[in-house]
Amino acid sequence: MTGKQYLCIDLKSFYASVECVERGLDPMTTNLVVADPERTDKTICLAITPSMKALGIHNRCRIFEIPKHVKFLVAPPRMQLYINYAAEIYSIYLKYISKDDIHVYSIDEAFMDVTDYLSLYDMTAKELGKTILNDIYNTLGIRATCGIGTNLYLTKIALDITAKHSPDFIGELDEQSYISTLWNHTPLTDFWRVGTGTARRLANYGIFTMKDIANTDEDFLYNLFGIDAELLIDHAYGREPVTIKDIKSYNSSARSITSGQVLMCDYNFEDGELIVKEMTDLMCLDLVNENLVTKSITLHIGYSNALHMKPAHGTISLDTESNADIEIIPAVTKLYHRIVNPIYGIRRINISFNNVVDEAFRQYSFFCNAEALDKNNKMQKAVIELKQKFGKNAVLKGMNLQKNATTIERNHQIGGHKSGE
Repeated sequence: MTGKQYLCIDLKSFYASVECVERGLDPMTTNLVVADPERTDKTICLAITPSMKALGIHNRCRIFEIPKHVKFLVAPPRMQLYINYAAEIYSIYLKYISKDDIHVYSIDEAFMDVTDYLSLYDMTAKELGKTILNDIYNTLGIRATCGIGTNLYLTKIALDITAKHSPDFIGELDEQSYISTLWNHTPLTDFWRVGTGTARRLANYGIFTMKDIANTDEDFLYNLFGIDAELLIDHAYGREPVTIKDIKSYNSSARSITSGQVLMCDYNFEDGELIVKEMTDLMCLDLVNENLVTKSITLHIGYSNALHMKPAHGTISLDTESNADIEIIPAVTKLYHRIVNPIYGIRRINISFNNVVDEAFRQYSFFCNAEALDKNNKMQKAVIELKQKFGKNAVLKGMNLQKNATTIERNHQIGGHKSGE
């Protein structure tokens, strides 16, 4: 291989592996799932060990889907512990590669541009990858896989497809080997960025492989997928122009802040409104803490799974940019009453503050009470300071103490799961 050289390292069954290491068990031979035992057997397993995958059990399965004859341990999620392990693993990466050449893709996966390091270490990309994998295992007991490629896309595919079938869990691809070994690979959903919807639309026209995509008229693909066809066409040939440097230097022209939660049971209209108010209140504090304001809020409400109803969705605009809870909570409550059907049970809530900008761009209208807003802002900042010093539950509102409120519990969670602290 010539030119650019990238590594992509993935920590095998990361959460489950951490739980095994903490118990002195081997994740390759131990049947263990990470799931909250306090929830029903319909709860999703956040991770399962490789030994369970070897039995044909799918990752992210639900507890009840695991065959009854399979004996396994259940480990409650400990998100803070996983973050601590991930930080230690990142420090291992930094022993070999500068942070400027590392792109953390997720808590258990990272890309590295190793082009300029191979001559420094007098190693091939595979030798460097193996060195890092061994360091992770010897230091923390966590096994990992590695993809190697001449661009970021090929590196990801080498990890996701090729490494799985390699005895040393290291896959390696360039454009030529990609075409010769994976052009006829199925299913298409094994390839990064090809979802079930895309694969289904392609299948309707007899397109089932990357080779089929490459041999399809490009105008037809653009008519079918619009600008997204460019990505499909490039990836069909194993091409990807974006580099880690491009990713690091990218700045989005628009930014939003979002929050969402899946409720443990169906909530009625009144309790759903309570959760919306709680979430909006916390999001307002996030705005204040980051010196941001918004003028547009979107609310998305998913109804009970048993109803199979189309979610409620709507957006409301404020008169001026704001981060004040005394302005935003009433606006979101008004939107909630406008779009939500009061007779349906509620199961999912997502809120988005759209196009947030720096507070310096805020303009007060002639009709607002600037003095009241300034007083409210000082109160919000005081709340933030107390929470940062004494914990998220140091300051609560009356609504947080109501029977079906969720803020107190969620303040002990990370990413919607128990922090383990």
